[in-house]
Amino acid sequence: MRTIRIHVDQPLATGLELALPAQAGEHVARVLRMGEGDPLVLFNGDGHDYAASLTAVGKREVRARVAAARVVANESPLRLTLAQGVARGEKMDLIVQKATELGVACIVPLLTERSEVRLDAMRAEKRLAHWRAVAASACEQSGRARLPVVLPTQPLEAWLAGLPRDGALRLALLPEGDRSARALAFGAAGGLLVVGPEGGLGERDTAALRASGFDGLVLGPRILRTETAGLAALAALQALHGDLG
Repeated sequence: MRTIRIHVDQPLATGLELALPAQAGEHVARVLRMGEGDPLVLFNGDGHDYAASLTAVGKREVRARVAAARVVANESPLRLTLAQGVARGEKMDLIVQKATELGVACIVPLLTERSEVRLDAMRAEKRLAHWRAVAASACEQSGRARLPVVLPTQPLEAWLAGLPRDGALRLALLPEGDRSARALAFGAAGGLLVVGPEGGLGERDTAALRASGFDGLVLGPRILRTETAGLAALAALQALHGDLG
């Protein structure tokens, strides 16, 4: 029987009884048909799994009590940030979901020269909440006990202007790139990976990235779609320098 893991956005401690988030409670009660006494695991992103059991399953509320906590040590030693040009439709959901499963530490949705997606303030806020929920759901499935940081959507130039000089390796997927994944050397700060949207990165984007110290990373002889490129790069980097064996 698979372990049911549920993300809750609140502090957790042994002995605590709490109401599950509404959507999670409905899933537990109506879809999984779990009952009082059934076990589950809660996590809040602090690096622990909290063993719990259901104490009440009602129409309006499902409650659980925490019995014990344990440290989960499955975060990748390679800290990677994926700065992804915002893709259309469900592609961005897929990217956020799979990048989380691949162990990414941070996701930055970017607006670039050729971006086709335009978000006003209200839509941007809603999309951010949605992407963070997608990341939390991916953590539930994959066993991660720390959530990747999902930053608000921002223009490429603004993101570049705020980058710290912390030693992170700066990479961008570019057709004319000359760095191979196998030959890279990462330090403790890990790396930043920029991926363009459907139309790729434009000339102004590339110039701005080069001026900010980004090198072009090449994966192979074929051109990959935006929803494939970043995920393929993350998988390759984790296999070569991280914890994918």
